[in-house]
Order: sequence, then C-alpha cells, then structure tokens
Amino acid sequence: MAERFTKSMARNIYLGGSAFFILLFLALTFDTQLRAMPERDNRDQITEQVIHGKHIWETNNCVGCHSLMGEGAYFAPELANVFNRRGASDTEVFKAYMKAWMNAMPTNIPGRRQMPDFNLSDEDIEALSAFLEWTSKIDDNNWPPNIEG
Repeated sequence: MAERFTKSMARNIYLGGSAFFILLFLALTFDTQLRAMPERDNRDQITEQVIHGKHIWETNNCVGCHSLMGEGAYFAPELANVFNRRGASDTEVFKAYMKAWMNAMPTNIPGRRQMPDFNLSDEDIEALSAFLEWTSKIDDNNWPPNIEG
C-alpha cells in the first residue's frame, strides 16, 4: 500500500463500498420478496371474509391496544397466535370463543383494563375471527415467544 492515503483513494473506497452494499441490499430485498415471503406467508388463503375481518380490525383501531405480530400497542394481548391459544386449531371452536368474548365486553370488573363494546354483528365477529385465524398461520418465526402473547 502506498505510504500516503490520498483523497482519490478515500473516494474510491467510499464509492466502491457504497456500490457493494447497495447491490447487496437489493439482492437481499429481491430474495426476500421473490423467494422467502411466498414460502412464509399464506397469501393464497386470503378470502373475502379475511379481507372483511382486516377491515373490521382497522376501522375499530384494534392495533391501538393490541399488537399483531409484534406491531401495535402493548396495552392488551398479542393476537397473532390467539387462534392457537383459544381455538385449539378448530375454526368453529375459535368462532364460538370469539363470539362469547366479544359479547361479554366490557366486563365491568373494577381495576381491570376493559375492552370496549364495539357492537359488532355476528358476521363481523366471524370475519374478525377469520382474519385472526389467517394471521396465526403466517410463519412469523414463532412470534410471540410467550404463547400467551
């Protein structure tokens, strides 16, 4: 190596390193989007009911209290695995659980956090159940680490 480090050498190291890391970033992005994501998500299982459930989730700001796959507030439980926790991998059992839970809110127990009554119809609760069941089947690297969220 030369005895003297010049501006030209520094510029070449900067430009070469930048180009390398930009290309690496693009390669990893394309690999994730084209190979890894289709293997991990379950986009082929999206139905009209799942779409309606996501709409219910968004319009009622559920993420304002709950988190879903680690995103959202931590005031209420994580719901990415609620189907696995409460549905025992049976869709009908989970729908019945969700109807009972949603219709029992708020519990009016003093000193406890309360979930508001959103006055959802049975159809809306079934759609929300379908959305939460769909999210539970996404390969999220076993998130959350605690089964109870």
